[in-house]
Amino acid sequence: MDMASAKAFRTHTPAFLQDAAADSHIRSKTLAEVDTPAFRAAWALLVAEAAEPNPFFEPWLLVPALRQWGTGVTIKAWYHYGRLAGLLPVRTSANYYGHRVPHSAGWLHANAFCGAPLIIGGHEEAFWRALLADSDRSAGQSLFLHLPKLPADGPALAALDRVLAASPRAHYTAEEESRAVLTGGGTAAAYFDNAMSAKKRKELRRQRTRLAEEGTLTFDRIEGADGLAEWTDEFLALEAAGWKGAGGSALASAPDTRAFFAETLAGAAAAGRLERLALRLDGRAIAMLANFITAPGAYSFKTAFDEDYARFSPGMLLQLENLALLERPGIHWADSCAAQGHPMIERLWRDKRRMISRNIAIGGPLHRVAFRLLKAYETRPRGA
Repeated sequence: MDMASAKAFRTHTPAFLQDAAADSHIRSKTLAEVDTPAFRAAWALLVAEAAEPNPFFEPWLLVPALRQWGTGVTIKAWYHYGRLAGLLPVRTSANYYGHRVPHSAGWLHANAFCGAPLIIGGHEEAFWRALLADSDRSAGQSLFLHLPKLPADGPALAALDRVLAASPRAHYTAEEESRAVLTGGGTAAAYFDNAMSAKKRKELRRQRTRLAEEGTLTFDRIEGADGLAEWTDEFLALEAAGWKGAGGSALASAPDTRAFFAETLAGAAAAGRLERLALRLDGRAIAMLANFITAPGAYSFKTAFDEDYARFSPGMLLQLENLALLERPGIHWADSCAAQGHPMIERLWRDKRRMISRNIAIGGPLHRVAFRLLKAYETRPRGA
């Protein structure tokens, strides 16, 4: 899947950034500084012109996340010719995958699944040069910059690779994962026929028929904010009633994740980014899904199903309805946000999206020496 060449990504240069020249600098901002009407307005313009979409760094999702978990996070805002042209949240930490290694990192929390910065299309290389220079100046004790979950075939990572190839700065890939993505230009029905065997399609149709015998089976697809508070409460209760609730990992299991989810869905609806799906039996939801619509792509954010009906595969039946994303104007792909190897979604969404986590040397000569030692250790042959 060549997402870099897809028409999906906007790569034109806005008029106000043509003839780009001198004025390019990074400003480090706090939550209080970005959560203002003036900055949000500039942020919205950046989102509209971004080279690739990332809802996790849009204001309606990032600001609620910062309120809950953003202690120590700095917003790196890149200004070009006086306009906000790039944005990435960064946090300094001494904890690197359980080891004490001081570093700076693009900030992602447990409910954020893409680390691509928002950058005005056509100016990705200039953004990375400015960010790396700023990271050198403000390195402190940090040995490197960790950039997690960058789409491997997106324009941001491609530009970063070009910048790194033109410099002696050491770097390496720290982690790579592949997760299910929905792509294709045909109909939902055609995709279903191609993705699954005739035997499996027959089984799913049988399960739907048997489920309909349990009561009145209906499907909802909703955009906007109508009934959103009730829908949110219903989702939280459905998820908490299953294995996540039993294990304490449901959104409703903690006040911070509950508040984040409710505020994020409300913000997404207000921004025109939210699509809600529900499969209902006698009016009660037995499977639910929240999508973020961020043309030219979409992100399946959260899903839940009633485990009492697991024999009917309600989650998979809801995903069959979700295939309608393929027919939505302006949407060319949908990211599952699911873990690699997810047993349900990978049976249906057959393409993969690779996500790359990159480590890059920053700071002075002593930092660079220490980083090269870390690189040698992390990239050593695993059989050694």
